[in-house]
Order: sequence, then structure tokens, then C-alpha cells
Amino acid sequence: MNRERRKEILGIIASLEDLAMQIGTIVEMIDGAKSDEEEYRDNIPENLQRSERYYRAEASAEALSSAYDEIEAFDFEAVISSLREAME
Repeated sequence: MNRERRKEILGIIASLEDLAMQIGTIVEMIDGAKSDEEEYRDNIPENLQRSERYYRAEASAEALSSAYDEIEAFDFEAVISSLREAME
């Protein structure tokens, strides 16, 4: 691999590392929103647990959980490792 391409890949790696830090912050925000919504749902009085309000809270909590799982599934380290391997 030539020097120019290595330099380009190093730039990509730096961008991915920055993005991973930003995503980490976003993951924490999603987790906080998910926890808040789960707490809200769990504190709905028992006599309202079959209500539309409860079902909306349940759906929101599940959607936030899915968003959290999806964003957590991306493996920045594997991508960066593959890029470093390409430079060898």
C-alpha cells in the first residue's frame, strides 16, 4: 500500500474514533431516555395498566430499547482493526 493511501486510511480511522466517542454519548442519552420511559411505565397505577396510556408507554420503552440495541451492535473496533490490518 502506498503512503498516500495509508494517510487516507489513518484519516478514516481518526474519523471513526471520533464518531465512536460521539456515538458513546448518544448511546448514554438513549439509555437514559429508555430508563426514564420504563420508570414512567412502571409507575402507572395498576388500574391504568390496561389503558392506552400504558400501551403507549410500553411501545415507547420497547422502541427505545430496540434503538439502544441497534446502535450498540455496531462494532467500531472491528472496523478500525480491519483498516489497520489493510495498512500492514
